[in-house]
Amino acid sequence: MERASLPAPSEIRRPAIHFLIRLLVNIAAMFFVVFVFPGAAHVHAHDPIWTPIIAALVLGIINAILRPILIVLTLPVEIVTLGLFTLVINAITLWIVTLIGPIGLTIDGFFPWIFVSALILSIVSFVLSHLVKEVGTERQTPR
Repeated sequence: MERASLPAPSEIRRPAIHFLIRLLVNIAAMFFVVFVFPGAAHVHAHDPIWTPIIAALVLGIINAILRPILIVLTLPVEIVTLGLFTLVINAITLWIVTLIGPIGLTIDGFFPWIFVSALILSIVSFVLSHLVKEVGTERQTPR
C-alpha cells in the first residue's frame, strides 16, 4: 500500500501568494479609480489612504462570494450579450461596497458613474493582473 505524498511547501503557499497578489492588484486599481480618476468615486472619510484599501478588501470578498452567484443566475443574459452583462454585475458589486457606510467610499450618481467606475476598475485590474502574470511566468522559466 502506497503512502500519499504530501504537497511541497511551495505548493501550499501558492494559493495564499496568489490571493495576496490579487488583493494588491485590486487595491492598486481602487486607488486608481479614487485618486487618478476622481470624477466618479469620492472618499468621504478622515483617512483617505485606508478607505480604498478597505474598499478593495470588501470588494474582493463580495466578488468571491456574490459575483459567481450573480453570473450563474444571469447566465442567459450573459450569453445573449456575449459577456457584456458582466459590467452590470461589476457595477452592482461596486455599488454594494458603497452602501457600506463606515467604509467612506461614495460614487456620484448611480447610472453613469457607477458603470464608468466599474469599467475603469475592471480595465486597470485586468492590465495589472496580466503584468503580474507576465512577471511570474518570467521567473518560472527553467534555468
